[in-house]
Amino acid sequence: MRVVTQQTLGGAEVLTIVDAPEPRPLPTEVLVRVKAIGLNPLEAHRRTGEFPLLGHPPFILGWDISGVVEDAPQTWQFRPRDEVFGMPLFPRAASGYAEVVSAPVLHLARKPTSLSHAEASALPIVGLTAWQGLVDIAGVTEGDRVLVHGGGGGVGHVAIQIAKALGAHVIATASGSKRKFVEGFGADEVIDYTAVDFAEAVRNIDVVLDTIGGDAVERSLEVLRPGGHLVTAVAEGDSKLIAKYEAAGMRFSGIAVDPDPVALRGLVELVEQGRIRVHVQESFLFERVADAHRLLEGGHLQGKLVLTL
Repeated sequence: MRVVTQQTLGGAEVLTIVDAPEPRPLPTEVLVRVKAIGLNPLEAHRRTGEFPLLGHPPFILGWDISGVVEDAPQTWQFRPRDEVFGMPLFPRAASGYAEVVSAPVLHLARKPTSLSHAEASALPIVGLTAWQGLVDIAGVTEGDRVLVHGGGGGVGHVAIQIAKALGAHVIATASGSKRKFVEGFGADEVIDYTAVDFAEAVRNIDVVLDTIGGDAVERSLEVLRPGGHLVTAVAEGDSKLIAKYEAAGMRFSGIAVDPDPVALRGLVELVEQGRIRVHVQESFLFERVADAHRLLEGGHLQGKLVLTL
């Protein structure tokens, strides 16, 4: 099989396609013939060594996959030819940039028929991050006022839809060029952060979901109601911010996303109900992985980028 690997840290040019032996599934794992791979900004950071989670090269990036079960030797959940998707093993190496991946069955779900493989591969990390932040951590309920920072991004555009499905009033920050895009996913209000200070535009927010970091995290204190809750996917380890929120009587939580089978099934249910869709800005052939990474690290994307095989 072919895999994308790197022998050194660096720019997108370090990504190379080589031949490698196919993995052998362990008990409770299945072998998946990959049809599409979702790309995430964190993979560009790991490629450069900014987040050295995978240690030193060589290694194979990638977690978000969608494909077809090829072998299921010691499991009952899936059979060969089943279409599945998921985020196996995160944050450990799943070696998802590959034609074949071995994955634990609990880290996969059946692909909704309404989603293409490209769309399904774009959902797991962003969907699970949004679900775990809004459902599991913040416990958003009907009538809550939710502010999503970065509503046009991968996590953001899915988070808007999950919050709406929970019955929340959703406000999202985004650049003016993304207003229609964000409104199309159900945001009740959109704040153009390039023209308006969100801290002056909104008040009495129950939950802030942060996907961008920077000073937006600290300044979100100004918009939360007493006892409000900030959930961040970016600044989860900032002890000074945590102390500041606690001193103000607010709650501060970080998301360390994990491959939760209950949440993954919850996402599938919302997709099947027509309440979640995922936007793929652009698909790249597997061979163009370096080009995809160059666009990925440029930021300011609408939704997700995907590799297809």
